[in-house]
Amino acid sequence: GGDVDSLRKSISEFLETNVPKVPGEEDVDTQPTLGFQRVIQRAVLHVQGAGKKEVTGANVLVAIFAEKESHAVYFLHKQNITRFDVVNFISHGISKVPGENQNELPAPEESDEAGTQTERSPLDVFTVNLNEKALEGKIDPLIGREYELERTVQILCRRRKNNPLFVGEAGVGKTALAEGLAMRIVEGEVPEVLADAVIYSLDMGALLAGTKYRGDFEKRLKAVLHHLKKQHHA
Repeated sequence: GGDVDSLRKSISEFLETNVPKVPGEEDVDTQPTLGFQRVIQRAVLHVQGAGKKEVTGANVLVAIFAEKESHAVYFLHKQNITRFDVVNFISHGISKVPGENQNELPAPEESDEAGTQTERSPLDVFTVNLNEKALEGKIDPLIGREYELERTVQILCRRRKNNPLFVGEAGVGKTALAEGLAMRIVEGEVPEVLADAVIYSLDMGALLAGTKYRGDFEKRLKAVLHHLKKQHHA
């Protein structure tokens, strides 16, 4: 909902006034600021936690909002842009500006590539089968998380309230726990009730990629859930 031209002008004026200029003919060893390093690290950890392989500008923009005392966040807030606004627009295409929601734009022409992609199962397109990764030797052994993993197995074996939830900052090992569980399943080290279980990792990057119109994300997620329900013992 911000004014891009106004935002660009404010940032340009700030850089022109406050950032020292480096002569073009001299070789200067410039160093990134701590704030810049934190933003990049935060974006990378978020991407890794989501199971993606590439950091995009959107990831960096969301990570910038954690630097609350920075001029970048100051200029964004000056345009009434919040972290929630950015995440909401990226995920659902919902804009605060009337008439600019993505669902109001004309539908794109379907391409042959898109048509081919729709023939694939949503589970193949938007998820990663962790059991298959474990069988292929692409998952490292889980070390030091025996209690958490055992507790996860116990919760999954309940008749009710059997949904374990891993909570923590990016990079603490939530995905590693899911991979460790998949490793146990393929190695036959789980109770019989979980012996045939399959663990899928939702690829948020693939879910969000190309979601230009409001409702695209929801449609993809519903398609994934629909195919999961078809799985044996889902």
